[in-house]
Amino acid sequence: MLGVLGGFVVVGAVILVGYIAGRLVIGGPQAGLALNQVAFFVTNPALLFTVLADADLGSVFSEYVPIAIISSLAIAALYVALSRFLFRRPAAETAIGAMASSYVNANNIGIPITVYALGDATLIAPVLLVQLLLLAPLYLTVLDLTSSRKPSVRALLTQPFRNPMIIASLLGVAVAATGFRPPPPVWDSLALIGGAAVPMVLLSFGMSLPGSRPLRAGPDRLQVLTATTLKSTLMPVAAYLTAHHLFGLEGERLLGAVVVSALPTAQNVFMFAGRYGRGIPLARDTVLLSSVLAIPALVVVAALLA
Repeated sequence: MLGVLGGFVVVGAVILVGYIAGRLVIGGPQAGLALNQVAFFVTNPALLFTVLADADLGSVFSEYVPIAIISSLAIAALYVALSRFLFRRPAAETAIGAMASSYVNANNIGIPITVYALGDATLIAPVLLVQLLLLAPLYLTVLDLTSSRKPSVRALLTQPFRNPMIIASLLGVAVAATGFRPPPPVWDSLALIGGAAVPMVLLSFGMSLPGSRPLRAGPDRLQVLTATTLKSTLMPVAAYLTAHHLFGLEGERLLGAVVVSALPTAQNVFMFAGRYGRGIPLARDTVLLSSVLAIPALVVVAALLA
């Protein structure tokens, strides 16, 4: 479990620095929002491009891909149903809640955990690709369309190709598939910019925390509790049922699938919420609470399946 704890300590330290910067109002009251916007339009696209361009696409398309798709979409659909009939929230807020319920922190938490706790980084790669190439474009398209005044068929068809993160992901896959390698100065520049993506998102998240009160009375409390419960408890159960009963996984393969599903909500969900100005408290509080619950959840999973 040292790898699990180490990953959380590193992430927590950067968030703490962002929190202190927010308390001291370093960079002004809108500094966190500015970092969020730079991450969305600049650093995250660079990171997605370099990660996917370097990926071995043939080795990551395993049974973990359909497991990730089925478990994620099942939990997201459950949240959407609850939002439609219980919370009655608009489509944009529902999309943020569904994403918070089912989008795991596969990068800055998932990679350390799979490397140090499970000893196999390839376990996280299929989930990372599913989220980057399928789930993120799906949610971003919904957010784009529900944030515009007059959605049209043309907007629906072209919106994915006007989003910087989706464009970067598609270009990265194209580079990986063709074997083309950008010239070293171009690649090194993108890698340098992409290296700032994770700390920038974490700092932005930390800077949003001063003055926030998770689970405070209000319309977001029930949504936060629901999204956190779905992410921390029901998603690992869904992954177990899918991996074991549909795909017959056992042993370490089964453990890997469930451990990945038990990871906390990704900070990217908060970044998306900040970019569109929708569901920010819901995303922020779910990321925070699911991160706190992730350690005991992972301990339980390891105890039951290891």
